Amino acid sequence: MSTNRSDLTDDTSEGVSNSDTTDDTLVEVNGLKTYYEDQTLFGGEPVKAVDGVDLTINSGETLGLVGESGCGKTTFGRTLVQLEDVTAGTIEYDGVDVTTLGRGELKQWRRNAQMVFQDPNSSLNDRMTVGEIIREPLDAHNWKTGQDRIEHVQELLETVGLTEEHYYRYPHQFSGGQRQRISIARSLALEPDFLVLDEPVSALDASVQAKILNLLMDLQDKYGLTYLFIAHDLSVVRHVCDRVAVMYLGKIMERGPTEDLFTDPSNPYTKSLLSAIPRADPSVEIDRIMLRGTPPSPRDPPAGCSFSTRCPMKIRPDDYEQLSENAWVAIDVFGDILQARSRSDRTVKERARELLGLKTRFASAEDISSEVFGDVEMPPSVQQEVDATIELLESGDITEAIDTFYAAFGSVCDEDTPTEHRIGQKDHVSRCHRHKTEYSDPEPVLHRTESGGD
Repeated sequence: MSTNRSDLTDDTSEGVSNSDTTDDTLVEVNGLKTYYEDQTLFGGEPVKAVDGVDLTINSGETLGLVGESGCGKTTFGRTLVQLEDVTAGTIEYDGVDVTTLGRGELKQWRRNAQMVFQDPNSSLNDRMTVGEIIREPLDAHNWKTGQDRIEHVQELLETVGLTEEHYYRYPHQFSGGQRQRISIARSLALEPDFLVLDEPVSALDASVQAKILNLLMDLQDKYGLTYLFIAHDLSVVRHVCDRVAVMYLGKIMERGPTEDLFTDPSNPYTKSLLSAIPRADPSVEIDRIMLRGTPPSPRDPPAGCSFSTRCPMKIRPDDYEQLSENAWVAIDVFGDILQARSRSDRTVKERARELLGLKTRFASAEDISSEVFGDVEMPPSVQQEVDATIELLESGDITEAIDTFYAAFGSVCDEDTPTEHRIGQKDHVSRCHRHKTEYSDPEPVLHRTESGGD
């Protein structure tokens, strides 16, 4: 299969240079943001699905993109192939900023970049034959003659491990693994250079996963393909990827060579993900980093580090470095509750119920204090600050309560966005305040030793 770069590559445009850019760079992303605006009557904060990503993908490599569900991985992949609109930033493909292309130019460019979707059961039209599905992009681009298209599709079927006779069958007649092979064949129809693989094996059985992964690697070797491999299975990522980027709440927290990242992770979030990988031997004890709570809403991410609300290595104020772990956890939880309360407006009905002394969905300050702090022992100076915050909360002044709380217990992690730091090799970087000398602390403050099993 020959490469198929269009004449658009002559219209190069300058963008912000990514520090990892090399002569082999195929895709360069700078400051990419993909926001979804609130469509309700009164509007609101947009959903910040992808929030300022800088990334490069080199020609012929497989870059893995990992993170929890909802972190923005799929949106990032869809944005790269322009299935989602860019809010800000640039996507340069072989020197061309594809975000500036017109409709006709974009259609032509899409011959170079295709996507394999996660679910083979929903990504194929059951009313079309396999041949029609794979031939559809060829028809859309008026590729050669009708007979040439049929022959090309039959060749693709054989390339992905199917046969010519499958041309006239329908998707429902195939297994999950075979359907994913059909999806891969369709993505290869226009002879692209770049594929976004959105969890291509997550819906398949383990034995079938291995076959599809081997197929993808064989195709890459044969045709010189470049992959963005989106996944949540870290063992698969380690097996197939050259480099890995870790995403959290729309931001890249760490990226680097696969083995470096797996053997010597630097970011607290990466460490927590890797600690959750199941071990084959249940008798082997591991340090499992237990994260508290769930990721914040992408409508209202933290002002400082996006991982600050759950980070087990969060930096404490100097006055509270010696505070017990239980006390610090209670304070951190209390801060999260204050932030959540500030984002939840009371309805007229709830205000009326309050005046009548009836229950509402808002707990009282006394109930919150009792539940969060319970029997936790606090030094007098700390308890004084907590009491002052609770008093303001009881009076209904949530803004002043939050200001008072963070004046006493605020961390650099709450206030400042961390910058990227180089870790060893040039292309291994991590985004965390702990990389600064004054904040360095190699061990998480919250962890639990567990067996390697579930």
